[in-house]
Amino acid sequence: MTTPFEQLATDLTDQGYAVYDHFLTPDQVQLLRQRLSQRYSEGDFKQAGIGSATEQQVAQQIRGDQIVWLDDATPDPAEQLFLEQVSALSQYLNRRCFLGIRGREFHFAKYPVGTFYKRHLDAFQRKKGRILSVICYLNEDWQPNDGGELAIYLPQADGSETTLRILPIAGRVVCFESDKLEHEVLPTQRERLSVTGWLLDR
Repeated sequence: MTTPFEQLATDLTDQGYAVYDHFLTPDQVQLLRQRLSQRYSEGDFKQAGIGSATEQQVAQQIRGDQIVWLDDATPDPAEQLFLEQVSALSQYLNRRCFLGIRGREFHFAKYPVGTFYKRHLDAFQRKKGRILSVICYLNEDWQPNDGGELAIYLPQADGSETTLRILPIAGRVVCFESDKLEHEVLPTQRERLSVTGWLLDR
């Protein structure tokens, strides 16, 4: 039986992206969602910006989510378990795909109703380091008419492109090459929750 890590590695190698359901267990989803809600109620979240850290600016006409970064030294068991799982995935991908992953950065993300994130690329031109984008969803009972899909634009050999639309279903993980695949979050009709981040080469 193929393990989640094996499937992710195979799909990343073959097509540059991977989608895997049940990467997070229902218990993990619930605990992470509770932790996200707690941190939001405590005022930890900030409006997300665009651009690199030194040139970041808030532009809600481009990006409407609110975020809070996870700390490797977190005392919270749900955050610890998630980061340990990410570390295990990174180690596996390094052995299997020789990606040279050396670090990570992750945050909780909350999209209020009506918000979105316009088409973009995750790797900054003047700030290399992001190898893989990783998104884990925390939304239970998500339906197609709730919107909020992740749209990934896949270039084709003939110069055209196709669009892959992915519903943000609880427990699902999406991984893709940060410097190659443009993507966007389509307008959401429900509050949309995730843990989102990057595997880094430094």
